[in-house]
Amino acid sequence: MDKYQFLSREWIDKVRELRQAYVDEHGKPAADFEIRMNQVVTDIPFGDGELKTYIDTTNGFLDMELGELPDAEVTVRIDYETAKSIFVNLDVQAAMTAFMSGRIRITGDFTKLMSLQGAVSPEGLNPDEVAKRIQEITS
Repeated sequence: MDKYQFLSREWIDKVRELRQAYVDEHGKPAADFEIRMNQVVTDIPFGDGELKTYIDTTNGFLDMELGELPDAEVTVRIDYETAKSIFVNLDVQAAMTAFMSGRIRITGDFTKLMSLQGAVSPEGLNPDEVAKRIQEITS
């Protein structure tokens, strides 16, 4: 299986393919809360060194994409290595350590961010399986 550098264009395209396969099988992940969140990943070892993404659930489902929302309620800034530890390796301890040491910075409504944890779990979607597939494609 081919492997791609975390957050590279090729990696993003492959993750989109994985996401679409789950949407085709299970439907769009429903969200029972509303959040408009921007995320900025810094210190990326390629491109211009920064990547902006967003999460928007105001249409009733989880929409994650590149770019930024002009009226986000919360913004998270996180460095590349920490983001990889959290999103690829699912290292909860890395998240706590990074937050306490200032490598994760949050502006805006912190309670909105907390509502995101575990709030989206479409029926039939196994988060461990998704994580395993993402790990398999990540170098």
